[in-house]
Amino acid sequence: MHYINYRENRQRGTIDFPVEFYHVTPSHPQYQMPIHWHVEYEFVRVLEGSLLLTLDEEEFRVSAGFSVLIPAGAVHSGIPETNCVYECIVFDIHFLMSKSDSAKKKIHQLINHEVELRSCLLENCDNIHPVIWKLFASISEKKPGYELVVQGCLFEFLGELFAQNFFTEVSRQSSRDLKRILQLKRTLEFIEDSYSLPISLQDMAGSVKMSPKYFCRFFHEMTHRTPIDYLNFYRIDRACYLLITTDQSITEVAYSCGFNDLSYFIKTFKKYKGTTPGKYLK
Repeated sequence: MHYINYRENRQRGTIDFPVEFYHVTPSHPQYQMPIHWHVEYEFVRVLEGSLLLTLDEEEFRVSAGFSVLIPAGAVHSGIPETNCVYECIVFDIHFLMSKSDSAKKKIHQLINHEVELRSCLLENCDNIHPVIWKLFASISEKKPGYELVVQGCLFEFLGELFAQNFFTEVSRQSSRDLKRILQLKRTLEFIEDSYSLPISLQDMAGSVKMSPKYFCRFFHEMTHRTPIDYLNFYRIDRACYLLITTDQSITEVAYSCGFNDLSYFIKTFKKYKGTTPGKYLK
């Protein structure tokens, strides 16, 4: 894992309370979690169905009633299965540093990446399940004083993980794995910065100085998609966001997302979303 060149650089919650909660159902515009990363930690719990979650180069099938920790900087994506309903909490660990000096020592190790918490199904850890469920309940209900409960749960959660040795020394990570993850991050960064332009396979391969043939194999190994398939998926994902959050017409959205042919945009939209842009808006 490397902690540079990250994306999704957005404010979570507020400056004083940088914690964000998401409840995701099949009607959510980003129901299928696109491959991405951020410097915050994230909890994902599944309420119904199952979620096929990819973390760096590992896959987890998370069933209803289970939750997962996604470490800071991990490249991850999620494919909902069987009418999945899931929730996410994304939080900036820095806001816990204002507490006691004894707690700061452990938090400091995480912030400076001296140690890395493992990606794990949290229900496999003793004493973790009730803490996570209390955390989600408090932030979704937002009763008076919930901020104190959330911070208390986060401290208890981190304490349990340290107590049970659910962390690894960063120096032990494979240099080959690190290089592959960095290359994937650079590719995704290039796509996210350039998706509105007419970019080609050659352009994407060039962003990480690979030949198109080797790049296609590398990208598929890392994401289980071809580069062009992912590019189109990402463009449609952004199109959904623009359709819901702006007053742009369908044609304007198509051109804003790198499509220069409206009929092809509609065909591609239907491929990934199962409906047309017009019906999606309704």
